[in-house]
Amino acid sequence: MPKAKFYLSLITLCLVTTLNAQSVLGKWKSIDDETGKAKSIVEIYERNGKVHGKIIQLFREKGEEQDPTCVECKGKYANKKIIGLEIIQNLTKDDDTYEDGTILDPENGNTYDCKLWVDADTPDKLNVRGYVALFYRTQTWIKVKD
Repeated sequence: MPKAKFYLSLITLCLVTTLNAQSVLGKWKSIDDETGKAKSIVEIYERNGKVHGKIIQLFREKGEEQDPTCVECKGKYANKKIIGLEIIQNLTKDDDTYEDGTILDPENGNTYDCKLWVDADTPDKLNVRGYVALFYRTQTWIKVKD
């Protein structure tokens, strides 16, 4: 019986480790899908059973405003500082994806439907898709190691 308990404990530990590795929660480096350059660090967290994400750091060139405001944003986002801006809102878990929420693009001020999922082969990569109807754009973000 002790061997059975050992193997059961080992299997449980492996499952828990795998499930934790697949989490979208944490800090992610956003990568521009056109230039391949790092744009920001986004912290993704859970609040009231929904997943949200805010920009906590920007990677800006010398001479660029280091703490810019969202001049293209409208409504509640208008002229807000981009650092600290909650760009991902109200995603819910559905199997291995998080969906039915929105993502704001501070570069153009538009809000899109959003879906997130961790890459099945590379758990340090997060797929971030913004879409309107059948048109979408997907970026790959990289997990930030603490």
